[in-house]
Amino acid sequence: MKIVVLDGYAMNPGDMDWSPLTDLGECELNDRTPPEFVVPRLAGAAAAVTNKVVLSERVMSALPELRYIGVTATGFNVVDTPAARARGITVTNVPAYSTMSVVQMTFAHLLNLTLRVADHGRAVRQGRWGNCPDFCFWDYPLVELDGLTMGIVGLGRIGRAVAKAASAMGMSVLAFHKGRTPLPGPHEGARLVELDELFARSDVVSLHCPLTDETRNLVDASRLALMKPTAYLINTARGPIVDLQALSDALAAGRLAGAGLDVLPVEPPRAGDNLAGLLDRDNCFITPHIAWATRAARQRLLAVAAANLAAFINARPINVVS
Repeated sequence: MKIVVLDGYAMNPGDMDWSPLTDLGECELNDRTPPEFVVPRLAGAAAAVTNKVVLSERVMSALPELRYIGVTATGFNVVDTPAARARGITVTNVPAYSTMSVVQMTFAHLLNLTLRVADHGRAVRQGRWGNCPDFCFWDYPLVELDGLTMGIVGLGRIGRAVAKAASAMGMSVLAFHKGRTPLPGPHEGARLVELDELFARSDVVSLHCPLTDETRNLVDASRLALMKPTAYLINTARGPIVDLQALSDALAAGRLAGAGLDVLPVEPPRAGDNLAGLLDRDNCFITPHIAWATRAARQRLLAVAAANLAAFINARPINVVS
């Protein structure tokens, strides 16, 4: 079987062994694939492995031998799944591989916002502690999480794990969940409320819902206006869930204490894009979509992607999404 990995660099920039995949057949590894090279590289391949490279109906129609598409992510919107289904192409994804890594990034942002770790560390490096007349100093209010309320939008695997961690930090947890499937249990101590109540009552709102037509711009000016001026917003889910201009305006006006974003509507952002002024806000911190990318999570991602393909080869496909 000919296997082509279209964009393997993000998953494995060279710190892991590709053998779980390469042992399954003739495997061509590509760090990245521009759109115009997708069809030529997949010519004659039975299996394609993609992360962000789009596989449209047009692409599939030019590849009569393609029988399998493995998406190395949980989301699979890069594949036209109805077209794949119509052509008998099996599409799989990798669920749940990054749960604990995303929880860790959620709290990395929250702890940075409440203690301004990066800012105070930078001040020490600049020599300000050495010149301080007291044994300590701080430039921002230091906020304790114990006793605060965490509001979680989306109580899937990641949301429940965040709820568990928040409870361990002494936080009360509110949650809103609206999904296509019944909410799995347990809720990890979270109390289910309506969305507007969650925004109004929470000291921290953390987003863990998928991007859908309903969640696009879910966090807009009206929803931000419900939040306490002392509250924080964390987004490790999908960038288009948050209206960046509305968020920037709220931060600039002091209607929100801070925000931590690991995702943006356009990734990577365009060169020179000031992101609605967010890069000028000293109470907004943006990381480059790395919540998923710990080595442990990427190792799981590679292992499950290989297991998905092996199961397909053995006519017992798993994690099928089309």
